[in-house]
Amino acid sequence: MLPSFFIAHGAPLIAIENNEYTQFLNQLGQSLPRPKAIVLFSAHWESELQRVSEIDQYSTIYDFGGFDPALYTIQYPATGSQDVSQEIKDLFTKNGVPFAVESNRGLDHGAWVVLRLLYPNADVPVISMSVNPHLTPEEQYKIGKSLAVLRANDILVIGSGGTVHNLRAVKWADNGQVDQWALSLMIGWHITLTNGILILYLNMKNLLHQQNLPYLHMEMNTLFHSSMQWEQQMISKKQLYSIAAFDMET
Repeated sequence: MLPSFFIAHGAPLIAIENNEYTQFLNQLGQSLPRPKAIVLFSAHWESELQRVSEIDQYSTIYDFGGFDPALYTIQYPATGSQDVSQEIKDLFTKNGVPFAVESNRGLDHGAWVVLRLLYPNADVPVISMSVNPHLTPEEQYKIGKSLAVLRANDILVIGSGGTVHNLRAVKWADNGQVDQWALSLMIGWHITLTNGILILYLNMKNLLHQQNLPYLHMEMNTLFHSSMQWEQQMISKKQLYSIAAFDMET
């Protein structure tokens, strides 16, 4: 049975960088049993309704600006899988998850940057999935629970985003040190996931008061506001709920 992953896609530049993180992703792809297909949820594809790609050949989307020109020459010519797309649609229908089919959209950098590091030859079929930032954590968890069976069918499931994404707190003059608030947040998520107790955190208001996530307010400083900024910050967190359901249900 294949695992499921929540992978930080970072800035687009990691597509052309050679560092500890990119080397780790290269090695991860080489160490895994070869998947039948990859189902990838990208934080850079928002939709009002969960969308399932049904595409034979993906284009490469450059949804960023002001970066190294070399990035805009990269192609990741991944193919889709009609059979796996149909399997996902059947599972969503069976479990009462509303969805729509996407037949045109290519792979954004949240998808192709990660995929290119894992499988540089673009030789594993991909089913690209959107993220609906308006769903509740419970609804996101249901998406993951519905698709958990895919792991037993040699299908790799990936959520691409970032659990720490507070641009206001970024130190652009990087000294290589990790901020304590970010480290504490990641340790808290790790404890939550590895102990299988994520379900206790589905109520986001209570999440702020948990002892093992003392710095959550640094990352989610608009928790109780229904603003677009908060919705964008929540995308990756909600992916985390869905991806966690794969491991917790199987």
